[in-house]
Amino acid sequence: MQLFYNPEISANSKDFSFPREESKHIVKVLRKSVGDQLHITNGKGWLFTAKIVVITNNKCSVKIVSKAKQEHHPYNLHLAVAPTKMNDRYEWFLEKATEIGIDSITPIICDHSERKVIKTNRFERILQSAMKQSLNCYLPKLNKAINFKDFIAQDFKGQLFIAHCEETNKKSLKKGLLPKTDVTILIGPEGDFSTKEIDLALKNNFIPVTLGTTRLRTETAAIVACHSVAFVNEVLNGQ
Repeated sequence: MQLFYNPEISANSKDFSFPREESKHIVKVLRKSVGDQLHITNGKGWLFTAKIVVITNNKCSVKIVSKAKQEHHPYNLHLAVAPTKMNDRYEWFLEKATEIGIDSITPIICDHSERKVIKTNRFERILQSAMKQSLNCYLPKLNKAINFKDFIAQDFKGQLFIAHCEETNKKSLKKGLLPKTDVTILIGPEGDFSTKEIDLALKNNFIPVTLGTTRLRTETAAIVACHSVAFVNEVLNGQ
């Protein structure tokens, strides 16, 4: 199944026309014709089955013939991850986290961050592509970049964790996670969080955790954290 994405479709929609460029792709690349079925999501959990009713080189219009709401995982995962020096590593994280299952991502600018300017347009496209490839009908929310101090001052619900490399008392993330519970996890830059940032996180009720016995890159640590949450929910829920 090939999945298309358009945020403008709602549960009440009865018909829809694709934008010009996507219409061209459907006609010239996919070779679709009148009567063929397409699958579309709005990124909010809905999966629509549609039938092509009008198709030209520049226009593809469909009629919605059925709809279904995809079940969402029983938790909300928010990862706050410092941007990596190389953009392609952060993009890899975004792609894989979307495939595994994540709800929101916030780029956090830290004391040791080498990259402080974030352009989100490409990031958004990567999230959309990964959602479609994995046949997931929920598009993760990409928040605006924010500095660590401002981020940590917000109100959070659920479990709060900070993964860092300092030699202090830390518990295993997997052992600390609870199933069916919202969770926010902080992942630092290549140079790790500063001592000041770690202390500030602890004062704001974040629990220090380790992700394993080896030192991980930022993007690898983020994927391990994402998978740990998914794994704990699957195992403890008997899936």
